[in-house]
Amino acid sequence: MDPLSRLLSLYPLRTALNVRCHFAAPWRIELPDAEAGCAPYHLLVAGSASLELPDGSRAPLQAGDAVLFPHGGSHRLRAGDGEPSPARKIHGSHLAVETNDGTGPASDILCGELRFGPESVPLLRTLPDVVLVRTAGEPALASLRALIALLQQEADQERAGTAAVLAQLSSALFALLLRGWLEQSGTPGLLAVLAEPRLQAALHAMLAEPERPWTLDQLAALCHMSRATFVRAFRQTAGTPPAEVLTQLRMAQAARLLAQGRLAAGQIGEQVGYQSEAAFNRVFKRHHGVGPGEYRRTARQA
Repeated sequence: MDPLSRLLSLYPLRTALNVRCHFAAPWRIELPDAEAGCAPYHLLVAGSASLELPDGSRAPLQAGDAVLFPHGGSHRLRAGDGEPSPARKIHGSHLAVETNDGTGPASDILCGELRFGPESVPLLRTLPDVVLVRTAGEPALASLRALIALLQQEADQERAGTAAVLAQLSSALFALLLRGWLEQSGTPGLLAVLAEPRLQAALHAMLAEPERPWTLDQLAALCHMSRATFVRAFRQTAGTPPAEVLTQLRMAQAARLLAQGRLAAGQIGEQVGYQSEAAFNRVFKRHHGVGPGEYRRTARQA
């Protein structure tokens, strides 16, 4: 399994494609701050729009663009000048549809949300407030562009299994968005290590064997660097030292195993590199805010 796939397997999420908007300018979509763990997204299938943020910044959007708000921040999408034409809902059997009576250029937008559990906090911290991926003219992003087209095609149809197909397709969206964002940005963070070829071997090793007592010398050797060069490159790319990243990965793995509910906390601690259950409990509580037992109970209720 490649490093990005391993990393994403540690952070489960639920996806939903909620609304399809068929709007003619002038139109406006406004979303307030979302609840914790909810990340809205928009896929611009056709037409154009302007993304506006509370700080006054703007970004033009065109067909093929995908925008995600990992921290659920408020935002606005709009097109055209003047007072927006009021939207009205059309309840389809599989997907809610909104339209309006505007007379300007038309836009087609798919809107949904990703929902993350508390174990995903370390991953979300590595992401900016807005993840914008532009697929137009980018051959490397053909998969994401094809996924958006498939979602549009299924949303247009009223066929057997459409709801299931939409759910399955949207579940792949986050991985493709992250892949595209990594290829288009150089933002420091855990995910940035995946985009740095010199450091991939170290991250892959930590993901594959989190229980192993990795040393800086061992990780540096995997990357064919001296210890000092490795530490400097890792800090510059990830914004944090290798030991902290290893702890983050261990705690994410522990959270996933606790949520599954099949192993005792002590056994899980051993699987992620802690011989002492007390030490494991202490580190887990520092990262997740609660001890393993309470985390498991909360996960079961959820």
